[in-house]
Amino acid sequence: MPEEAPWEPGFSWTTVWGALFVGFVMLPGSIYLYLVTGGSLGGAAPWVSIILFIEITRRSFGKLRAQEIIILSWIAGAVAVAGGPFGGFIVNQYFINSQHAVGLAEHIPSWAMPPLGSPAYALRTFLHFDYLKPLVVLVTGMILTRINELSLGYALFRITNDVEKLPFPMAPVWAGGATALAESSAKQEGWRWRVFSTGAFIGVIWGAIYVVVPTLSGIFLTDVIQILPIPFADFTPAIRALLPATILGIATDLSSFLLGFVLPFWVVVGGFIGSMGTYLVANPILYHYGVLHSWSPGMKAIPTSVSNYIDFWLSFNMGPAVLVAFLGMGLAIGAFLKHAMATPARRKAADEEGKLPEGRGDIPIWKALFLWLVSTACAVVLVYFLVPDFPWWICAIFGFVWTPFSSYIGARMIGLTGSPYGADFPYLQEASFYLSGYRGVAVWFAPIPANSWGGQAQSFKQLELTKCRFSSLIYMSILALVVFFVCSFIFWSLVWKLGPIPSAAYPYVQLMWPMNAIWRALWATSTLPPNAPAALFGSLGSLPVPADGLPAATQSALAAPMLGTFFVGGNLLREVINFRYIFIGLIAGTILYTTNVLVGLPTLLFYGMVGGFYTWPMYTIPQFLGAVVSRSYMRKRFGAERWRMYAPILLAGYFCGMGLVGMVAVAIALISKATSQIQF
Repeated sequence: MPEEAPWEPGFSWTTVWGALFVGFVMLPGSIYLYLVTGGSLGGAAPWVSIILFIEITRRSFGKLRAQEIIILSWIAGAVAVAGGPFGGFIVNQYFINSQHAVGLAEHIPSWAMPPLGSPAYALRTFLHFDYLKPLVVLVTGMILTRINELSLGYALFRITNDVEKLPFPMAPVWAGGATALAESSAKQEGWRWRVFSTGAFIGVIWGAIYVVVPTLSGIFLTDVIQILPIPFADFTPAIRALLPATILGIATDLSSFLLGFVLPFWVVVGGFIGSMGTYLVANPILYHYGVLHSWSPGMKAIPTSVSNYIDFWLSFNMGPAVLVAFLGMGLAIGAFLKHAMATPARRKAADEEGKLPEGRGDIPIWKALFLWLVSTACAVVLVYFLVPDFPWWICAIFGFVWTPFSSYIGARMIGLTGSPYGADFPYLQEASFYLSGYRGVAVWFAPIPANSWGGQAQSFKQLELTKCRFSSLIYMSILALVVFFVCSFIFWSLVWKLGPIPSAAYPYVQLMWPMNAIWRALWATSTLPPNAPAALFGSLGSLPVPADGLPAATQSALAAPMLGTFFVGGNLLREVINFRYIFIGLIAGTILYTTNVLVGLPTLLFYGMVGGFYTWPMYTIPQFLGAVVSRSYMRKRFGAERWRMYAPILLAGYFCGMGLVGMVAVAIALISKATSQIQF
């Protein structure tokens, strides 16, 4: 927005109606899309909501302001992502009733989830007394977290934006989109709508193949038909003889390819190099020398990943991640030293330049810090009340020391590079639990105030760029919190009543939730007393099919020898985490970074390679292909500057089209399943 433009509120009755529309119309589609494909309407919801309300205001002879559009887009994105807080309860009901919680379930506290054998699981309902304590903890944690995030995020914005004058390179993306759509609302349509419509058409066509066919075939036919495997085509078993212990496949969601159009080129290239070097080059070598000793032929991608991660990569990847964290801290310390060593004249000039804009809606920074201190103290007290055996001072260090420290690193890295690289030490929370001497599992389910709120500084920057008063973000947060909670309760209750979750009707969660449950159980059992040696994994293939409908094929895939030697007890992490491998990873990361600097390669290439260590080739391959097509053809076809503006709008259109066609299929599925249960 121009400098002379006035500061205006973005919260209005239009944004209220937008939140209700997203909550009651889009949220059920987002839930169903996640269960089936692993995606959500988070990318589509903002655009669909904005387009709808632009058309409504046009027909009412009005228009949406840029300030209203950016608040509306945030509400839509916040409400529709991941299905809301009750989605966590659905994951918990699967976990506690699964074979992965054998020997663990009886130790899980009742304030985290209803106990094993609770009638709430058989009835598939949240309206049961056993859910009362988990609901109280959930609501309390949500309120404290939001206060903590907004207050500390505002303080970080004041430091990084008003004092340090960081550029925040990604902030203009949403801000520029809101401004452009505001112009469209004023009947000044141009190239943006054409590009957006093109992306939406691609999304509709691909969504018909990817979402509609498996969703509707499961309703009208006896078997679910998948034209494309969801979420990826797995080639791992086919190459076991040539490349043992290797993971290979291709993601079938077109968004992975289109994402290569938008992400920085060198980040994508680095991710591709890191991923392929890890999964296609290093894994066969490590298997040959006996490092990856748990892998066996016939394993698919998920068990291969779990076995390799336990044997080597869990420890190795800590090294580069620690290096990235130290690099971020180095930048932060350098900024403090530069400000401290400035001359009085420069400090005075900086203070004059940092004078707060009138009308922006600022509050004294001490008030923000006071709110942060109070909310953090309440969170520490809450954890102490829930887990009195856990050392309270560890929780206090996380809340009062680590959270602001890591948040500042994240805010500064976002302000410089657009991404929060190095904002957190890997497995710091898990290590503190393990080394604290605590015995039990309750702390693994407690709302520990260990957070990184650096991204919130960018939200305030986007408000500044659109000349939106900061108070609008506060009102939006309250509204989203209420709508988020109510709608999540309604629609998760409905979907859960329709059938067990996971089951064959939901291919994504049926495939991925068992792997997530393994890691959850792996960490939680590490602090169990040594006199509780129940087998964590055991021979899963010999267990009966559980009530949640997990098929025998999935059980046998997870019942690989890789997990048969791991048992609950105090020595679990000592068998998994290898400090020698951590040191090797740190040295390798240091060599990579030093070489990158000496040769003069882009810094983003190094960060991309570190990210590639964690990312399967299924996703880095299509991203790399998209980046190559973007750089070699699209930039020449449209011009570098024009294509830079086209690419994110094309991707947004794809998400919108995919979301719309998914919503239609979901609506049919929900109506069909609901009416099929009516007794005549």
